[in-house]
Amino acid sequence: MTALKELFSGGARKFGMVIALLALVIIFNLTTNGLVVTPTNAQNIIFGNAHILVMTMGMVMVIIAGHIDLSVGSVAAAVGVIVAVATRDWGIPWWAGVLLGVACGLLIGAWQGFWVAYVGIPGFITTLAGMMIFRGLHLYISVQSGTNVRVPEEMWFIGSGHLPEWGPDTGLNNSTLVLGLVGIALIVWGELRKRAAAVRLDGAAPALSVSILRAGGLSIAIAYLTWLFGSGRPGTSFPVTGVIVLVIAAVYWFLSTKTITGRHVYAVGGNRAAAALSGVNIKRTNFLVMLNMSLLASVAAILFISRARTTGPADGTGWELDVIAAVFIGGAAVSGGIGTVTGSLIGGLVMAVLNNGLQLMGVGAAQTNMIKGMVLIAAVAFDVYNKVQGRPSIIGRVIDGVRRRPASETSATAPTA
Repeated sequence: MTALKELFSGGARKFGMVIALLALVIIFNLTTNGLVVTPTNAQNIIFGNAHILVMTMGMVMVIIAGHIDLSVGSVAAAVGVIVAVATRDWGIPWWAGVLLGVACGLLIGAWQGFWVAYVGIPGFITTLAGMMIFRGLHLYISVQSGTNVRVPEEMWFIGSGHLPEWGPDTGLNNSTLVLGLVGIALIVWGELRKRAAAVRLDGAAPALSVSILRAGGLSIAIAYLTWLFGSGRPGTSFPVTGVIVLVIAAVYWFLSTKTITGRHVYAVGGNRAAAALSGVNIKRTNFLVMLNMSLLASVAAILFISRARTTGPADGTGWELDVIAAVFIGGAAVSGGIGTVTGSLIGGLVMAVLNNGLQLMGVGAAQTNMIKGMVLIAAVAFDVYNKVQGRPSIIGRVIDGVRRRPASETSATAPTA
């Protein structure tokens, strides 16, 4: 019990969305007679939501800096149709089309970053204009080139491919097995580094039981996911898009937590005046977060059209709403300065499981949108209310209750003088 208290102390709130995600999976799995927790459905969740997960990692940086980007869906749609037309009509290879798409994302991001950072137009207005401009560009190119533009077959593997099979028969896909083992090794290594850093700073490491619980719990979760993704029908395994999401997540976790640029983003969003007095280049920071958002929107576009294998007039419609909702559900503050890449990914998975579970239950699109809207407003309202009241989250209350109970029991049994 002492180890559990130490494990959750000071940071219980960050476990709230993880518990919510697990609860959603369990509830939907029970109501759909086990259709949610299957290898095929788990793979479909990744395939169908990888583009949203990629964009959450850019959007959280925008929101931390105190802005909002309403144009991400339109930017992705425009980039997607440009890549498709370039590879079909211009005679360029698929890999050059991918590079062209990324370059277009950077160009669009620089355009929007210029207006926000150096002209001073609020991000909301700039990206609202961008939403209209790039949606119009997408529709114009689609009309000129045909409503649906097919992408090269070489790109299909990016959006709908699985990790390959190789080596001896282990009962699981060996590529997925290796990926899981690497993940477990990184968890253990990270926990050992935390203990070593704690010893260097104050000469005392957390209790060994805490480290075992933390590393052991995460390792068990990764081992289960490895089995789930690796034990599907022959020819399937962990999706290639999932690997891309994991690599991007690792890069952005490092950038946001271990670099000066990441700290500047938090500083600008937390207190703009104090950041300026501390020497933070606010214009440069704002420019970079807008540039980065459009870059990741272009990556999301490539993932999406590679899976859909064609473009269409509805591409990107409503994506910005799912992305923004995922970031806020993942714990980002409306006022800026607060948020994490990990939390945003968890928020994205909550939205993905919610969409998937409701679809398997046969709930219509209208009801699904209403439910998603209620989840978003409830998550943000609960966060704002607790901040105003100075209260902990539900998980924090549970842990506080666990802490107080032994104390009350001790006082009740203590002998009176």
